Amino acid sequence: MDRTAYALVATDLDGTLLRGDDTVSERSLAALARVARAGARHLVVTGRPAPRVRPLLDGLGCTGLAVCGQGAQVYDAGAHRMLWSVTLDRELAETALGKIEAEVGEVYAAVDQDGVDGLTLIEPGYLMPHPTLPAVRVERRDELWSAPISKVLLRHPDLTDDELAATARAVVGSLATVTMSGPGTVELQPCGVTKATGLALAAEHLGLSRGRTIAFGDMPNDIPMFHWAARGVAMADAHPELKAVADEVTTTNEDDGVAVVLERIFGAD
Repeated sequence: MDRTAYALVATDLDGTLLRGDDTVSERSLAALARVARAGARHLVVTGRPAPRVRPLLDGLGCTGLAVCGQGAQVYDAGAHRMLWSVTLDRELAETALGKIEAEVGEVYAAVDQDGVDGLTLIEPGYLMPHPTLPAVRVERRDELWSAPISKVLLRHPDLTDDELAATARAVVGSLATVTMSGPGTVELQPCGVTKATGLALAAEHLGLSRGRTIAFGDMPNDIPMFHWAARGVAMADAHPELKAVADEVTTTNEDDGVAVVLERIFGAD
């Protein structure tokens, strides 16, 4: 495959570039370095909000842009500022939660606050899918709405993620965009906002086109990004919905699936 075909490499983090212990392998780091030497750009495109991505970007040596919060944030790591962000209206979020609970009973919620220093707040009963990520527990749901938010995270005590996401999509309508980004991670974000919208904004800022973009992911929230990019690569253990729209399936994140493809395109050291 011609290495000049791609000027932009977009990678999800959890389940894709990151291993299960939240680290990036030496092989993947070497492959990304090869991408940079070839003159191409690497963009992290993740559901994690900017404050939870910053340490990982530091470890990757990223000083440019990153798409965070399921596309709600375009973060400039070098300047430590938001280039662009959009918030989820808190009244709409409350209404959406009420509609979901009317269908499935009580759910447990958390929110990611907007901004480069925004907190993750979790209500009683909510368990963080990534226990290593910092979060602040509040005593009542109404405390979740104390400051502007970029998204709401939902968990149900009995329903699977697929069941909860399907019900949420059916009842939420235009109040919010519903995504599923990982085990135990069903989310509500601003209507129309996806990883694709955030990636498109970042690419435009960098003067790069979708026609020269290759994207990597593992969950249904990566589907819009795959549709936007010229080529979408799913991990071997990716969700079936993502595999169905992928141009290629690589190995797992634990087996350096991103590096396997990048080495084929850009060469190996």
